[in-house]
Amino acid sequence: MTPGGARLLAISDLHAAHPDNREIIESLRSGTDGDWLLVAGDVGEISTDIEWTLSLLAERFAKVVWVPGNHELWTHPSDPLTLRGRFRYDHLVSVCRGLGITTPEDPYPVWEGAGGPVTVVPLFLLYDYSFLTPGTSTKEESLRVAREAGIVCTDEYMLHPDPYESREAWCAARVEETAKRLAACSPDFPTLLVSHWPLRREPTDIMYYPQFAQWCGTTRTADWHVTHRALASVYGHLHIPRTTHYDGVPFVEVSVGYPREWRGRTGRPRPGLREILPALAREAG
Repeated sequence: MTPGGARLLAISDLHAAHPDNREIIESLRSGTDGDWLLVAGDVGEISTDIEWTLSLLAERFAKVVWVPGNHELWTHPSDPLTLRGRFRYDHLVSVCRGLGITTPEDPYPVWEGAGGPVTVVPLFLLYDYSFLTPGTSTKEESLRVAREAGIVCTDEYMLHPDPYESREAWCAARVEETAKRLAACSPDFPTLLVSHWPLRREPTDIMYYPQFAQWCGTTRTADWHVTHRALASVYGHLHIPRTTHYDGVPFVEVSVGYPREWRGRTGRPRPGLREILPALAREAG
């Protein structure tokens, strides 16, 4: 048991297809009977890898909260699951519910352990290309400049928006629906916003390829951490684990990333679970 009681932990971008990352997944364990785990997307690309990982985590933690990343939404040619777009997402939600895992479609749970109470809000929002490539003014120009530089996200080939006409249309629908749910949250508690894509553009500013930012979020959520009384925003996707602050709110990137990336982080231990609460409460105090 871990001294001090249950913790709220987080991780993302497990990319279970990589053998070295599977070793990390197999090492993830709760330290107490009451630990919660936030999984901020990109568990894997293939449905069997996703289900294996989530099943393992559901057995080891008191509660698991999952949000999809872009990789879970891919329809990979080697995946026996051929569903596309929202239909694939709906299937994964059903799998999670069968495992007792909370998804963005479920009632938001309240963490009442150390650092709480706080409403944990799993978000599925996608992106709409509004994080434009620097120096461009339209999606079309931004994509053209990225392609000329040889930067094209694999989503363009594997993340299908069915039945929506485009990924940005799907994103708009998700943002509108989620904003209504957030507005109905009790004002008695702060929120903990959990998403795969960062809610603001600034975390993407240090990426080696700035053209990739357009696949990383939407400007529609830039003020959600303030509007919805966030204690913190937890996200992944960028494979740049760190904490930054906007308007006094910590934005915590919790990704594992690919083996070639985490092996190259000199002076850092092998990636693993990140404590969100009560760690952030202690820092704020």
